[in-house]
Amino acid sequence: MMNEDAHILVVDDDIGIQRALQRSLSAYGYQVSTVSTGEEALEEIARKRPDLVLLDLGLPGMSGLEVCEKIRTGSNLPIIVLSIKNSEQDKVRALDLGADDYVSKPFGINEVLARVRVALRHATQRYSETEQVVKAGSLTIDFTKRKVLVDGRDIKLTPTEYELLAALVQHSGKIMTRHMLLSQVWGNGYEADAHYLHVYVAHLRQKIEPDPAHPCFILTIPGVGYRFNSEF
Repeated sequence: MMNEDAHILVVDDDIGIQRALQRSLSAYGYQVSTVSTGEEALEEIARKRPDLVLLDLGLPGMSGLEVCEKIRTGSNLPIIVLSIKNSEQDKVRALDLGADDYVSKPFGINEVLARVRVALRHATQRYSETEQVVKAGSLTIDFTKRKVLVDGRDIKLTPTEYELLAALVQHSGKIMTRHMLLSQVWGNGYEADAHYLHVYVAHLRQKIEPDPAHPCFILTIPGVGYRFNSEF
């Protein structure tokens, strides 16, 4: 998707942030709409069908978390949440509800642009476990054969290690919270057992990373979770 084809909806009750984002994003070729409330955001999404939403969590009336949840009930529309730095719990909750990424306020426009580009790119590259072979640097994942190769060598993963890697790769570029990964890989009832995740991530890094001490594929998002990086 080219920049000039992408329509971004900015949802923030701070008029200064609205104007700054509209000016900066428009300068890079994006079409930009702005609204100040969650109710207006849902109406705008239904009416204009934007390609991506920049969503402030601290909205008047309907909260950003509620907006995120309502969007996700029927859409895979990319959502990047905007939040103040000390609202870690809200950021994690938004990601658990289906947001793709977050940017902490105050932010630089270059950071926002980078996150927007990644989210739009991955919106058109959703990986399907039944038909895709994914390559990232030295790593190849063949979902049809459930095979993982590093530099052409077959890597033996346990079923749990494979499911963890598959969950990360299929949401490449998107932050996966600890809760999301534990739920998806281990199932209900394990959401609080973060030690399972730490152990398996460490094992997986030992098997697929060129330098496990400085991972390039499975990136840690401190206090939140992990993100698979395919940008090489």
